[in-house]
Amino acid sequence: MSPAHEQGLASPSHGKDHHRRLLRRQSRVRGMMLGLALGDTLGGARGRLPDAGPLRAGVSTQLACFTAEGVIRAQVRGNHKGICYAPGVVLHAYCRWAYLQGIETDRMRRRWNKGGAPSWPDGWLARVPALAERRGSAPATVTALSRVEEGEERMAGASRGCHALTRGLPIAVTGPQGIALSGAVAALTHGDGAAQSAAAHAALLAHHCLTATGDAGPPGPSLHSGTSVREALHAGVTALPSAGLPLTGDEHGRIAAALRNALDDPADVRRLARLAPDATAPAALLGGVYAAASCPDRAGIRAALEFAAQAPDGASVACVAGALLGAVHGVEALPVDLAGRHELAWVVDTLARDLVLELDDSPSGSEYVRAWDPHWWDRYPGW
Repeated sequence: MSPAHEQGLASPSHGKDHHRRLLRRQSRVRGMMLGLALGDTLGGARGRLPDAGPLRAGVSTQLACFTAEGVIRAQVRGNHKGICYAPGVVLHAYCRWAYLQGIETDRMRRRWNKGGAPSWPDGWLARVPALAERRGSAPATVTALSRVEEGEERMAGASRGCHALTRGLPIAVTGPQGIALSGAVAALTHGDGAAQSAAAHAALLAHHCLTATGDAGPPGPSLHSGTSVREALHAGVTALPSAGLPLTGDEHGRIAAALRNALDDPADVRRLARLAPDATAPAALLGGVYAAASCPDRAGIRAALEFAAQAPDGASVACVAGALLGAVHGVEALPVDLAGRHELAWVVDTLARDLVLELDDSPSGSEYVRAWDPHWWDRYPGW
């Protein structure tokens, strides 16, 4: 790993202004990724964490790690090959996760390691021990991956489960042009249209959180009360109809209503249960928006996650709420005592930094440009 990479810096040719922008963006992306992980863990524990010891990751966090790695590898492939089908590269990432989990290992090797190379599964993420540990179930994802040899068009079942959304949140980093990728990645394993739409809508909202401006405005119980979380979510909800995504009037109305409910009646457990009654992708989106907008302040992130954890499926709702809040406030605002104990904190943080570096500076170079990090391809092979 190069010294520049170790410090989270851009290539040496960039100036100080670029470096400052990069660090600010990294803070937001790191906050989104680690907020997702903390929400997943806290929600899975129903808000009751052990007083000491490591905090275990949830399966949404594991899958989100492989989504981020897949996006990086897709970008590397596009830079070097000139063409890339990104959903296929992300599918390959999920298959590496399945292999590490001991799921359909022979089938995965037949699909991805036809030459019998001993290095597969490749890339640094496949060497993280905690990613080989069972941390919950993702039945729709596992069922679809077991049919990987049948082709992408025939893999997905009819599920609208929450993992279609939670695992795809890192795609928000790619910006508006990549938001549709969230729906396509969800469709690899979840055939229900509402799940695919919710995944894309969540990515757009998360993108607006990542690019939100700072707090501004007088205090008070209104949308523009100085809480940039609410402002970012409002901007995202307003942009949904013109974003070119699948969106019904009912879907848009429910997301807008979840945000209004947070303004009018914040942090009400009964309302949370009505908005997010089950472990589906649409419920995770509505519950996550309501929880994040109910406790939008920088100092209230832990309270927001503990509140989200009270939803019927607390893991998915807190996962979304944590990602949205972390994306606005940055990694520095997250509870240090929790982040420091999370078993995948370093992994998630490294992926977030590397995702920004790949999108901004292409450390492995391209077909025509020399790499400034000679180890990048080994870490993120572009195939």
